[in-house]
Amino acid sequence: MRGSGTLRVALTQANPPWNFVGPNGAPAGYDVDVAHELARRLGIGKVEFVQASFQTFIEGIKAGRFDMVISGQTITDERKQQVDFSTPYEVNGISIFVPASDTTITSLADLRGKTVAVSAGTTQHKFATDKIPDVRVKTYDNATLGLTDLSRGNADAMLVSRFQGSYLASQNGLAVKPAGPLLEAEVNGISFRKDSPALKREVDRAINDMIADGTLTRISRQWLGGLDMASELKALPTN
Repeated sequence: MRGSGTLRVALTQANPPWNFVGPNGAPAGYDVDVAHELARRLGIGKVEFVQASFQTFIEGIKAGRFDMVISGQTITDERKQQVDFSTPYEVNGISIFVPASDTTITSLADLRGKTVAVSAGTTQHKFATDKIPDVRVKTYDNATLGLTDLSRGNADAMLVSRFQGSYLASQNGLAVKPAGPLLEAEVNGISFRKDSPALKREVDRAINDMIADGTLTRISRQWLGGLDMASELKALPTN
């Protein structure tokens, strides 16, 4: 990685405003700016972005197809058995989205026996399977596809980040809306190969410095509608 002068970073490239393909055909968004800033602080001159999915992130790291995942991966005990995670670099929250005309679904209990869309391989996928009785789960490669299908009436609801879902609905003119309170908060980290203590120390130091010196605030305000991610991270119980 450092020896080659290139940091290979995996992301979906399909989850704006976190990461997506910009008008010039290059990856853009919050995760992309974080990746460039991280590489700079690690002394790595070039970032190469590799398109992947939540289903292939962990195996890709283990196989050496990329050095890191910077794509809103939630830190879970199950994933930590396979890869190492940095200190948190973003916080997100799961919300229920429903068609704009729906007035019947306002809570998790209302999803019993319903068809619920999720992005395959995400924590929302596991959440739907574990927490909703008799659920019929429909999986999609990314949130845009799932919300689009929801707007067409091909699912009763979708579990997705409230911020991301609202952004995608607005950008794509989709007739969907969030319903009810956040189901749970998700704390996301940068993942890399297991047993990389030196790399973890460097990445953690860089993230903490980005929080302290205002860099993460600047990046998040640009992409996340004025949200100060540094403040969100500082408010976490673990920090």
